[in-house]
Amino acid sequence: MTRGRPMALLELTGEESEQLRRWARRAKSSQALALRSRIVLACASGLNNTEVAAQERVAKPTVGKWRARFVESRLDGLVDDPRPGKPPTITAEQIEDVVVATLESTPKHATHWSRSKMAERSGLSKSTIGRIWKAFELKPHRADGFKLSNDPQFVAKVYDVIGLYLNPPEAAVVLCVDEKSQVQALGRSQPAFPMMPDMPEKRTHDYVRNGTTSLFAAFNTADGTVISSLHRRHRTIEFKKFLTKIDAEVPADLAVHLVCDNYGTHKSPAIKTWLTEHPRFHMHYTPTYSSWINQVERFFAYVTGDLLQRSHHDTVAQLEADIRTWIKDWNTKPRPFIWTKSADEILNSLGRLLQRITGAGH
Repeated sequence: MTRGRPMALLELTGEESEQLRRWARRAKSSQALALRSRIVLACASGLNNTEVAAQERVAKPTVGKWRARFVESRLDGLVDDPRPGKPPTITAEQIEDVVVATLESTPKHATHWSRSKMAERSGLSKSTIGRIWKAFELKPHRADGFKLSNDPQFVAKVYDVIGLYLNPPEAAVVLCVDEKSQVQALGRSQPAFPMMPDMPEKRTHDYVRNGTTSLFAAFNTADGTVISSLHRRHRTIEFKKFLTKIDAEVPADLAVHLVCDNYGTHKSPAIKTWLTEHPRFHMHYTPTYSSWINQVERFFAYVTGDLLQRSHHDTVAQLEADIRTWIKDWNTKPRPFIWTKSADEILNSLGRLLQRITGAGH
């Protein structure tokens, strides 16, 4: 005579069986749901609770629980019940208050908001403040530098330079030119400890200055190739030598349009004379305090990040050799920068920035 409570009858529809098999195959996420699905599938195959418990290595009451839950509520019965506790109460008004306060105010005795300060002000948790800031891409702890141009020809120069990027002249090459001056050959006082699992590379904070050099570069906006020179000094004579090198390397049938800043060596009498003697060269000057418009500055950022920032050089000659090697490798697979914003879009963005800074229109 069989004793005990009779097992609840468990039969599956085709759709239920297919869904349970999908859930049971989950290898990483929802492990609990995968186990419950395997229990129900095993029960539906005709096994009793004892056999299913042994197969899945769980307690017999666990099998009985999920068998009964499935019979009562089908697939919905395998999903976790809502956890007890207070439901979320963050309102749209609270979110708006945090965003507006972050953008338009500062905390007492501080220059910017932190999560803890905003949490104290708003009554929300620090993690909630972090989620709100992330959703609205707000980063109060960060600040970038800028300086507005006071160039009276700012607009004309922006149109001129951006026009070269977006609509370069035919039978011509556009080169962004500048000098990265005072590049230092730095020798660390002690060897670096190499990177290891769970530990970054460690470097001493002190170093020895072993001299400087200046990198002259002309970045081709069309194909990303670079013409470069290294000089120990940074004067008109060195810039003139660099122009002569450009003249030698650019095919003679092409006009040369140079985008450069307003540094004195670029406008000296000697350079003006040289340009008069080489009529295929055309100078285009960027507005003052507007290095962002010169594409060669982005190239210099690559040089700094890849090579200079963490390098060790005992002599200037070593430094110059490494820079030449790096640029040679760059030119084997050059990467031109794709300029997307028109002059009108840039000027409109600057106009909105000025309005925010000065409060114009309020």
